[in-house]
Amino acid sequence: MALVQYLVARFFDREEGQGLAEYALILALIAIIAIVALIFLGHQVSTILSTVGASI
Repeated sequence: MALVQYLVARFFDREEGQGLAEYALILALIAIIAIVALIFLGHQVSTILSTVGASI
């Protein structure tokens, strides 16, 4: 979190948009984590959903 605050302070000297920039960086980080998780776990999730769908 300190890295995010440092980057925001470095690129945005004004405090007006600082909160929005922090939320944008956090959202980007969450999106990257979600994409990486889907890449590594995508096949397993697909298999589970297929099994659940077949049993219904």
